Amino acid sequence: MVTAHNRHVIFLTYLVALLLMVIPIGWENNWLRPEFVPMLVIYWVMVLPQQSSLLLLWLLGCFQDLLEGAMLGQHAMALMIVAYVCLLSYQRIRNYTLWHQTFFVFVLVGLNQLVDNWVHSLQGSAAPTLVFLLPALTSALIWPVVWTLLEFLRMRYRIS
Repeated sequence: MVTAHNRHVIFLTYLVALLLMVIPIGWENNWLRPEFVPMLVIYWVMVLPQQSSLLLLWLLGCFQDLLEGAMLGQHAMALMIVAYVCLLSYQRIRNYTLWHQTFFVFVLVGLNQLVDNWVHSLQGSAAPTLVFLLPALTSALIWPVVWTLLEFLRMRYRIS
């Protein structure tokens, strides 16, 4: 049996997620945009934890900061926290059903949004209510579709 690594597909999925994060959807709908980058971090850390480099995830977060015009290190710190929590619990979460994983994604993306909102509050522009958690909800709602698509890509390209 020949195994292919095809790790470039992981890079391409992160690139697509970054592009999806900067597509303009209007200021009033911005709170409804799913957080694609943290969802991919959760997926790839959960599926291939040995291939998840924290340094590369930090650089991915810094690149997201540059693309979105955020304070440098804001998304990087949030992604590091999400990756760390996911690395601590990936063996347990992998065995959950897809619907239980959806709740886990809601919690982790909510943690990501909490860190982002904390940095915004240090800058003086925090969300006045819990509206900053709406991307966590939309991310959780589309998680089954994202999971299915990424599993198809992983099996199709035999990513290991």
